[in-house]
Amino acid sequence: MKYRKFGKTDLMVSEVGFGAWGIGGPAMAGNVPIGWGEVNDEESLKAIKKSSDMGVNFFDTADFYGLGHSEELLAKVFRDRWNDVILATKVGHRIAGNSSIFLDYSKKYIIEACEMSLKRLQKETIDLYQLHSARMVNLEQGECIEAMQRLQEQGKIRYWGISLNTFAPDAEAEFFVEHNIGHSFQLVFNIINQRALKNVIPLAEKNNYGVIARMPLQFGLLTGKFTKETTFGANDHRSFRLTPELMRMSLDSLEYIWEIVDRYKVPKTVFAISYVMNYPGVSTAIAGIKSEAQAEENLKEIIEISKEDIALIEDYFETTFSKVVEAYRHAG
Repeated sequence: MKYRKFGKTDLMVSEVGFGAWGIGGPAMAGNVPIGWGEVNDEESLKAIKKSSDMGVNFFDTADFYGLGHSEELLAKVFRDRWNDVILATKVGHRIAGNSSIFLDYSKKYIIEACEMSLKRLQKETIDLYQLHSARMVNLEQGECIEAMQRLQEQGKIRYWGISLNTFAPDAEAEFFVEHNIGHSFQLVFNIINQRALKNVIPLAEKNNYGVIARMPLQFGLLTGKFTKETTFGANDHRSFRLTPELMRMSLDSLEYIWEIVDRYKVPKTVFAISYVMNYPGVSTAIAGIKSEAQAEENLKEIIEISKEDIALIEDYFETTFSKVVEAYRHAG
């Protein structure tokens, strides 16, 4: 495992990090799934330990993943050795009284939620605290920024940043740079969804912000394991985000990419994560890992992809994948 400096901080993060959304389990917001289906906690704990043994030092979670369960699992492994790893978590999503998802970026809630996360994590300080998809209206209102700055002053968090919107990340990132606040951006970036390449990744690199690339495998599509008949359980968020029509559209579009991958003679998963990490402006790619087998698959050595093939993939986004991403956006 290799490591990269994380923006303007003193952190050195593993090139591949541990995305802990999946291990949170099949939580629901009313009838809406907010997890990745059934999981086995013992398998999850083994996955965390295996990833750490393989050199992963960056673990990304959120208080919303399993409604706190993901944080609790990480604490079971690291509570006596938090100094060995870098823990990132998020705040801003909660369940309202009517069981719906409620976005809360009030100063009061963020400070209270931080205390609850610290308790679940059995930790004194959060290394990186992130606003979970806060929008411009929240940033302009200012309470969330005041809360983060206060928590940092109190020593409850070391650094803070924002997890950006999947389809329109630009405005919030530009606000951070313009006001010289925060330390990091988390964003969707993979072979299929390259929107962040247009502005945010170059902006972050120029202004020395750490960049966390989430969904490097795009719901698992880039592992090459799905077929047009693949379906998901009702407690898996992909059941409504990755419809049969989107599955067909995505897999058809990927045929061109697999031809490129075949030239490298590596697993599709390795190529997909390597593609993300071939951009120096990206600090770490957080792959979802729910088992020891997935850890071994996702944490193989990053390969170098030729500039010519990088250009081909970027061009293919303009002609083809951009349409796929737009279809995702309309699907929810």
